[in-house]
Amino acid sequence: MKRLALIGAGLAVFLMFLQAGSPSPVESHAFPVRSDPRVGWKVTGSPAKVTIWFDSEIEPAFSTIAVYNAAKQRVDKNNSHVSPSDPTVLVVDLVPLAPGNYGVQWKVLAMDTHVTEGNFSFTVAVP
Repeated sequence: MKRLALIGAGLAVFLMFLQAGSPSPVESHAFPVRSDPRVGWKVTGSPAKVTIWFDSEIEPAFSTIAVYNAAKQRVDKNNSHVSPSDPTVLVVDLVPLAPGNYGVQWKVLAMDTHVTEGNFSFTVAVP
């Protein structure tokens, strides 16, 4: 009887550790779902901002977007931030952009403490 109780207790402790080690749906890497301007898109006229939606919440203090022109000069207002109304949205305002190609670099820290990063480009066409 005593031996059976010890085995049961050991199994219960093992299952607790197993469950504690499994990520919950809230704890996941943050990957982009969509962006505006869209990846590879050609837009007419200068967009006012770049917005990226992620599939999970991101940490505002460690999540950024930077936008560069073809000469590798930064063309955003250096004010990237997580939207106050949606913790899965990262935004940066842009200066008026001339026609040309632009690169977007982003890096976010998910609430599970994993960092993801990437880049994409878009083109501003002559209006």
